[in-house]
Amino acid sequence: MITLSILLILSIAVACYLGYRAYYLAGAVSDAQEYIEELELTNEYMYGKIEDAYNTLKEVDHKGAFEAEDETGTTFQLLLQTITELKDQFNGEASKEK
Repeated sequence: MITLSILLILSIAVACYLGYRAYYLAGAVSDAQEYIEELELTNEYMYGKIEDAYNTLKEVDHKGAFEAEDETGTTFQLLLQTITELKDQFNGEASKEK
């Protein structure tokens, strides 16, 4: 009878511990899911901003008026290059997801 009582107490203790761990891990997974959704929203926002900046730069320089010889032209070319690289990276990741 004493052995049965000890086994029952141990079984209840193990069940309580496993229940607590399951509850804790469910909360951790939920927090991770919220973080992933927040990152996805941030990525979509940043992609939209990069796309807008790229289109604006293309519109500003539609005639190729910015020459690379002067400071303004060099700065413009560097900005355009950076935004083009970002756009290509985001387009590459978007095509991989599809």
